[in-house]
Amino acid sequence: MAFMIAPQAAARGADAALIDERGSTSWQALNVRTNQLMHWLSGRGIKPGDRIAIFAGNCREYYEIISAAGHLGVTFVPINWHFAAEELEYVVADAGCRILFIEGPFEALAAGLEDCERISIRGDAYLDYEDCLAGQSTEEPASQFMGGPMFYTSGTTGRPKGVKGKSPAAADGPPPIQAMQMMTGGLTTMLQIPADGTTFICGPVYHSAQWAFSFLPLMAGSRVLMRHKFDAAESLELIDQYQVTNTHLVPTQFRRMLKVDDEHRGAFSGGSLRVVWHGAAPCPPEVKRAMIDWWGPVVSEYYGSTEGSIVAMSSAEEWLERPGTVGKPSPTVNIQIFGEDGEPVPAGTSGEIYVRSLMGTDFEYHNEPEKTAAVHKEPGLFTFGDIGYFDDDGYLYLSDRKIDMIISGGVNIYPAEIEGVLATHPAVQDVAVFGIPNEEYGEEVKAAVTLNAGFSGDSGLTDDLMAFCREHLAGYKTPRSVDYVDEMPRHETGKLYKRLLKEPYWEGTGRSI
Repeated sequence: MAFMIAPQAAARGADAALIDERGSTSWQALNVRTNQLMHWLSGRGIKPGDRIAIFAGNCREYYEIISAAGHLGVTFVPINWHFAAEELEYVVADAGCRILFIEGPFEALAAGLEDCERISIRGDAYLDYEDCLAGQSTEEPASQFMGGPMFYTSGTTGRPKGVKGKSPAAADGPPPIQAMQMMTGGLTTMLQIPADGTTFICGPVYHSAQWAFSFLPLMAGSRVLMRHKFDAAESLELIDQYQVTNTHLVPTQFRRMLKVDDEHRGAFSGGSLRVVWHGAAPCPPEVKRAMIDWWGPVVSEYYGSTEGSIVAMSSAEEWLERPGTVGKPSPTVNIQIFGEDGEPVPAGTSGEIYVRSLMGTDFEYHNEPEKTAAVHKEPGLFTFGDIGYFDDDGYLYLSDRKIDMIISGGVNIYPAEIEGVLATHPAVQDVAVFGIPNEEYGEEVKAAVTLNAGFSGDSGLTDDLMAFCREHLAGYKTPRSVDYVDEMPRHETGKLYKRLLKEPYWEGTGRSI
């Protein structure tokens, strides 16, 4: 049996381990199919340290593939299924993937791939996935090592970058499979995820957070209920129907759930929920308060990244006592904040956030040594490019991203601070603040706002928003103008593509800041 699945297959063999729109897979079947895929991969010459890629939506086969790779010491590369063919080809080539598993609807995008075997999941263009498993041994492979993912960042600037984890356990080769047991047990305990519960994933598993908050609980014993696309009303129904204990959501999903009709809202219980984690993007205070009011203190927040995993956490109670905090550092990291002079800053002073893993782990950008060096102050001490500060009690707050700073008349302005204020105005559903050209000051502050129903983006509201800012912030932080947009350009993970709002203002200026 596959080492991590064996205990569940023995104890709960007929129970569902994976559930998607098309059906379910039992723990026993997951064990058998994982073993078969491991044997097929080995027969294709795939060995520890090799790389394979997956280009598919959320489906049961996805978890079979990453389970097999995770037991063979193989690196799997989850690829954003929104990518165009050129982007797919770039990632597969850059990562050096030998095999690509691709779901039927996306098969045409892989036509131009070279030096990479293609396997169709419920498609017909390439070798069929089920044919790969058929006839393979169901016995446990003799050698098992811990494999893991190499995620590619979203590529909002330049080409996507592969994030490779570095661990002392892997210094002499792939870690033993027992290392995965320690990791999954430690993470699920830290995140209060019950090992015998039900995990609901309604965001793309190609994203590092959605992977961590679903695959790792699966390996610890939690069944995983998944959907390829998010529907707010359906999600509420599924949580109650399957007695979901834990899930990961982003603020955009919170907003959509808060807007469901009275019938769905009234029918929702949510009594099975033990913890609901959110992250990936800042959550407007009024949205978070509304979710806590509705779902109770199960709503918790984390701060982290693909590069550094989870580095801070905040419970609902902590956030209500200290609105805006992302919590205290997790037990596995040390966080330091440095000023522009490179020296540590005291509590209450903003600076660049640096993280060091207490487990000795680190990361590098695949084939990008200069970018790797740029985010490291020294080996093991790295930054995500965020600006923040600690309060006197050791709670972390984010001010902004360093690359998103506005400099107006030589004064540094952090948009997140302004966005945090505007987000509390009753007219504002979503907001983005950024710098646009100003002949005199270099840059001036611009706000883009999506309005709640019943409000009109006229000059009167603009004056009201500016006055509202001046009530809460220094005058120089008040936006000089406001754009009203129907919908913010956000990724489905909640990440805002602010550059799409900024670029029209910088065209023809010969500069971007």
